Amino acid sequence: RWVMVPKRNPEAPAPEPVVPDLPDAITCDELAVPFRLDTASYDTHRSGSPHVWEDYEVGERIDHVDGMTIEEAEHMLATRLYQNTARVHFNQHVEREGRFGRRIVYGGHIISLARAISYNGLANALGVAAINGGRHTNPTFAGDTIYAWSEILDKRLLPDREDLGALRIRTVATKDLPCSNWPYLDADGKYEPSVVLDFDYTALMPRRST
Repeated sequence: RWVMVPKRNPEAPAPEPVVPDLPDAITCDELAVPFRLDTASYDTHRSGSPHVWEDYEVGERIDHVDGMTIEEAEHMLATRLYQNTARVHFNQHVEREGRFGRRIVYGGHIISLARAISYNGLANALGVAAINGGRHTNPTFAGDTIYAWSEILDKRLLPDREDLGALRIRTVATKDLPCSNWPYLDADGKYEPSVVLDFDYTALMPRRST
């Protein structure tokens, strides 16, 4: 994880960058699969969606449609529960003199909202088995409304599992912009101003019984 913070001394020389050589994605044998999770008799009526692992195609895009507006008290309470105590998320007395003039919503909360919104289209994604990468691309504030869309990057069979498969998913979250046009990168390859999250993860999903 790389975090950008303001330099106390703007003239201080930056150290040599060290970028580790990391794999593009977590391999199947390294996924966090609960050993007691048995989806052989999974009932899709309970989730309200019939779509399981076999129904998704690599390259498929899903507009999750729903929007969720962030409130001040809500994001601060959530951030406390995540045990993040950074003042940039809490202290308006200090942050009103800062770069944005107000508190920033914690990025982990944006991930949580994007995952919740993605239920509309990925209702049977049972859990996150791996985080392959991600970026918080623009700041989010209370009053912003979060939307999201997802792309299926890969499908994987799991070793020794006939009941469960894995989907590698990119979920992109935006603020104050619905995602019917798949907002992402601009003509210069930079994130559009409305894009606040680019999240690459692998989710577990039941397979259709044979």
